[in-house]
Amino acid sequence: MNAVVSLKAPAYWSRAKRQLSAADPVLGALIARYKGLTLASRGDAFQTLARSIVGQQISVKAAQSVWARFATTVGDMQPKGVLKLTEDQLRGCGLSGQKVKYLSDLSERFANGTIDVARWHDMDDETLISDLTQVKGIGRWTAEMFLIFYLTRPDVFPLGDLGVQRALRLHYNKGKPLSDRRIAVLSKQWTPWRSVATWYLWRSLDPVPVEY
Repeated sequence: MNAVVSLKAPAYWSRAKRQLSAADPVLGALIARYKGLTLASRGDAFQTLARSIVGQQISVKAAQSVWARFATTVGDMQPKGVLKLTEDQLRGCGLSGQKVKYLSDLSERFANGTIDVARWHDMDDETLISDLTQVKGIGRWTAEMFLIFYLTRPDVFPLGDLGVQRALRLHYNKGKPLSDRRIAVLSKQWTPWRSVATWYLWRSLDPVPVEY
């Protein structure tokens, strides 16, 4: 999941950083420490969803490695290119059998027009998550990655993300799990910029910025 340095940050990014820094000193320190790269959309709905499927339940580093092999094998990263590959070819990229099925189904839906990306832009976050999770292999986490990385929605908080959980423990409770109440307080402090807060939590864990 290599960084996208050629694309502009969302228009709200600077304002979000200022408000988050004022609301939360811990997060403010992370924002000051990790300057430069920001969240940026690749502008490709299919690739964002495919990357999110590849990244399910594995580390950023592992997902980056699998995606690199997958992208090299596919070549031109388009749905029809994925559909041309055999299951063995896809498994050879390091994909599990389940993820092969998910990527094939996603590619088929894009190729035959079942998925209409245009209508998603006008949906609110929860309605879009509900719609996306009707697609095989897309759960709430994958839908949240789509909201953050493709639509650059500003207030998404993927609490089920392993990296977010790890960063919360590390920065807010000396490595121990936080109570639901404490997380709720933090979430309220970060609203309406929870996507930005999440990005900096991820950034604090890995030198390679998370991108989908």
